[in-house]
Amino acid sequence: MAVINNMVLSKFLGLCPFFGVSKKLSNAISMGVAVTLVMLLASVSSSVIYNYILVPYNVEYMQIVIYILVIAALVQIVELIIKRTNLNLYNALGIYLPLITTNCAVLGITLINSAENYSILESTVSALGAGMGFTLVLVIMSGIREKLDLADTPESMRGLPIAFITAALLALAFLGFNGMM
Repeated sequence: MAVINNMVLSKFLGLCPFFGVSKKLSNAISMGVAVTLVMLLASVSSSVIYNYILVPYNVEYMQIVIYILVIAALVQIVELIIKRTNLNLYNALGIYLPLITTNCAVLGITLINSAENYSILESTVSALGAGMGFTLVLVIMSGIREKLDLADTPESMRGLPIAFITAALLALAFLGFNGMM
């Protein structure tokens, strides 16, 4: 899940924080850890809810609503913890921290786990792999973008245009791992 089925580069989920937070390496690492933590907690919680509440009571159609509520609650908890422990990090992540709630990569991993009928352990491993993949790509992209800021890039390509081209090349590079396993 971290390299071959990367949430950002192969499923195109979580692009907003991918482009928004990948300007500085320190912010990218922090956001990657926060998203991984939320993915892990949301996957475990949603797996328990799905397997022990939704399926036995035959209300699987409520999973998206329930998962969004679980994710929103977890993001609020993580946001409070970061705000109380590291105010500089909280300010650096800015609007992207509460936007983890609407990060489609977090919701995507919970829905993938449900669709694949993963157990709680399998959901945990899947979420950990997806979170590590998200963090890996965020760190790689931030390193490249820091170098690109120093490069002699044409004026019309600075900022997001060169970031989109870089993301496309990263996706192609990660696609090369597809046939290895």
